[in-house]
Amino acid sequence: MNTATLYQQLADDLSSAINLGTLPPGSRLPSVRKTASSRQLSLNTVVAAYRVLEDRGLIEARPQSGYYVRSRLPSPARGASHRPGPARGTDGAVLDLIGAALKAQQTPGYIDMALACPRGGDFYPSAKLARLMGQVLRKQPGLVGNYALPPGSERLRTQIARRGLELGMALQADNIILTHGAMEALQLALRAITRPGDTVGIESPTYFNLLPLFNSLGLKAVEIPTDPQHGLALDALELLLQEQRLNAIIAMPNVHNPLGCSMSTDNKKRLAALVNRHRVPLIEDALYAELQFGDALQPAVKAFDQDGWVLVCASYTKTLAPDFRVGWLEGGRFGEEIKKLKFASSIAEPLVLCETLGAFLESGGYDHHLRALKRRYALHVDKVRALIAEHFPPGTHATNPSGGFLIWVELPEDYDTVALFHAAIAERISISPGPLYSPGGRYRNALRLSCCQPLDERYVGALQRLGELARTVATRP
Repeated sequence: MNTATLYQQLADDLSSAINLGTLPPGSRLPSVRKTASSRQLSLNTVVAAYRVLEDRGLIEARPQSGYYVRSRLPSPARGASHRPGPARGTDGAVLDLIGAALKAQQTPGYIDMALACPRGGDFYPSAKLARLMGQVLRKQPGLVGNYALPPGSERLRTQIARRGLELGMALQADNIILTHGAMEALQLALRAITRPGDTVGIESPTYFNLLPLFNSLGLKAVEIPTDPQHGLALDALELLLQEQRLNAIIAMPNVHNPLGCSMSTDNKKRLAALVNRHRVPLIEDALYAELQFGDALQPAVKAFDQDGWVLVCASYTKTLAPDFRVGWLEGGRFGEEIKKLKFASSIAEPLVLCETLGAFLESGGYDHHLRALKRRYALHVDKVRALIAEHFPPGTHATNPSGGFLIWVELPEDYDTVALFHAAIAERISISPGPLYSPGGRYRNALRLSCCQPLDERYVGALQRLGELARTVATRP
């Protein structure tokens, strides 16, 4: 039997095992070396067979982890479902729904599938950070007896600039502003580049906490269609820019919340060129950018910024220390104005916390932690997608994220996830219905699920129950 026949035979055998469920979604295939040994084949033959399975969409390679069976759950259809509408504030009903969802997340005893905050000690290097904080205080005991002043920890700002290179960004430590989490970074950036009454272009769906923030700042939003697989619709954005309808833009080009998608490098280059040509500032939210599943991180839009029209921000709340609430912002041409706003609002971030994070980043421990975290989230995403495929109504679609731990689920058009939200709340299960992610209350048949907690029996049972509720109580009249 020739080599071509051998690898085709192996690919067919494994395809049958996957289709029969012998190798279920999310399961790990034997390593190339182990398969070669057990089948008495060459390594090249096994690699060729695995590539055939990748081409068929049956398996995927994960960095430093191996090959895994992909979920058969279809992704949401490509293409935007609406055109950019008029500038508008957020519907009161949407703000009320956000309030109800946040209240449920804070109620003890709920199974929380809504909150995008990892829960459990396994997701954070808490013990290492505690030891480092002790070392920092022993070396600099005077830190707790002094006021922190701008610009804050040079050690941390230097490490942020260094890590920016991984995303293609040439940042300077002197231009990095430390903030109280990513939300303060977004608020400071918006205050620097907009005035009450201005119009901001946002992705649709978008990060829901932007909506009350816009409301508090007196800003209007234009929803720009955002593809579940490819990100922001640049043709629609370009038309808005040509018509001079936007004063600013906010986007998450890498690992979008809630869709989980990432824009291609070519589209990021085009986006950077558009905002520079039209001189309209773009706030790039890079909160999940370091949680990309690929071997190498795809670049940020900021990497292609020519004249400082891209502001970029992130934080360490999702990956290292949520209660530290340490974020950062590089404000481009608006940096000096943002520094003044930061001083007027909260002066500076605590040096003890920032020095501890800086020491952890310096040590190289962060890279090791991120590799393990990304492998875990990739497994969680696959397992949850498989459970959705098994328990949710026929015709359900779900995104296959490029990183992170958020899954956007679309039920058939006649389903109502607001009704599902209330039914789930009655059973002490918290979810995020789709209208939270649109100022106009769109996406009534969609929801966002978070899988950044242990996928134990309680979580799995709640997800199964959620699928049952979706089948029985969430159909619109």
